Amino acid sequence: MIRVTLVEPEIPPNTGSIARLCAAMRIPLHIVGATGFRMDDRAVRRAGLDYWPEVTMHRHSDLASLYGFLPDARFLYLSTNADKAYCDWTFADDDCLVFGRETGGLPENVLRENWERCLTIPMLNPKVRSLNLAVSVGIVLYEALRQTGAFRKT
Repeated sequence: MIRVTLVEPEIPPNTGSIARLCAAMRIPLHIVGATGFRMDDRAVRRAGLDYWPEVTMHRHSDLASLYGFLPDARFLYLSTNADKAYCDWTFADDDCLVFGRETGGLPENVLRENWERCLTIPMLNPKVRSLNLAVSVGIVLYEALRQTGAFRKT
């Protein structure tokens, strides 16, 4: 099963939108570290609307805790600094898509230690630094689900 992880998310509506996306796709959402807001924040709840009961959420104090919780997962790290495009990657059912903070991304040491599994979303305009976190999760998650056959009718 594909999974989504947010490391220290800072903007409540982004996390709420991602939670709603995960609920719609039946994808577990993992939150690592401290958030820049309370999870019961009105903005988070409003973005998720009445779908919160459908969200499968797990909290982890740090990445080591996440790794221990998902020992068989292949972790993929999304970064604007990576040189491999997500659309050139072959996703697998046990992948966990890891996204960093809105203002700083993932820690540099995490990227360095896992460079062979770091992916980026190509952008045609070099003057645009990055995409919104919720948009980025949606782009990569849908491609991973498409590749792993989640949308095939049985």
